[in-house]
Amino acid sequence: MSESSARPIGGYFELELPKSGKFPYPDAFKYQSARAAFLALLRARKPKRVWLPKYICDAMLMPLQTAKIECIWYELDSKLAVSGEVQLGAGDLLVYVNYFGLHNKNVGDLLKRFPPQQIVLDYSQSFFEPPAEAALATLYSPRKFFGVPDGGLLVSKLAGTPISKQDAGSLGRSAHLLKRLAGSPEDGYADYQHAEEGLSDSEPKRMSKLTERILGAVDFDGARNARHENFMYLHRELGSINPFEIDVAAAAAPLCYPFMTNDPTLRQRMIANRIFVPTYWADALARVGDKWANRMVKNLLPLPVDQRYDRKDMQRIVAIIQERNI
Repeated sequence: MSESSARPIGGYFELELPKSGKFPYPDAFKYQSARAAFLALLRARKPKRVWLPKYICDAMLMPLQTAKIECIWYELDSKLAVSGEVQLGAGDLLVYVNYFGLHNKNVGDLLKRFPPQQIVLDYSQSFFEPPAEAALATLYSPRKFFGVPDGGLLVSKLAGTPISKQDAGSLGRSAHLLKRLAGSPEDGYADYQHAEEGLSDSEPKRMSKLTERILGAVDFDGARNARHENFMYLHRELGSINPFEIDVAAAAAPLCYPFMTNDPTLRQRMIANRIFVPTYWADALARVGDKWANRMVKNLLPLPVDQRYDRKDMQRIVAIIQERNI
């Protein structure tokens, strides 16, 4: 063993993180991002065309452009299921997003409707849903659920090309994590945007050592339970005034509580009260034309339900929403 590769003993301490030993997807291929995992899948499968839903971030277009594969957009119906107009060719793949982690029924119907080996499930919004074994592949994005600087998972029986290069940019994408931990979300927001830009390169690399180590310390059971409890509380309090149809039986550990509002001031009122709600699919507005689809981007508030928060936090969210009639 060379001196440079020997396990270091002594010296200053690193950040101490406990090892949970319960990572839910031990057989997953680990990449620096979900889009990199998608590109690795495309290179292994080599489809002629890929069908994407119009409700998807532009980041998923990059792997198709890199691999020079044709993209075909498809519509979703009012239940966020694949429209009846889609006709898959023999060399096609179809990507379906399990939106908010609440559309397991749509996934099951899709796998019955089309050959499962032509289906790629985008579970970037449903980390705790196990992969569908019949599907060609399932993609996960841990960054949407946990405080990590990078990371994407690919679960598939399809053998790909081994990736030797490991992502080495995680330290440069970690400032926002530390600033929020030691300060406030406002302190680290510019760093967060910089970190997102740093993952724009979809060329596959192995997940960074730092992200693997952080994920190894996550209490996944605790996170799952907290998300479920927070979600169910919001639904009990807001379900009667929420036009967004929710299948409560599918709400195991959702990404958020999707709340549809007709109040154009609500988003800004929440932000003014330091309740930060993102706008999903803003880059899809040019693709979605009808009024209902447009509302899904502009009027949908993804309310936080994650493991950082408890009942008092959920009560604060509810109080702001109920300040005036929706």
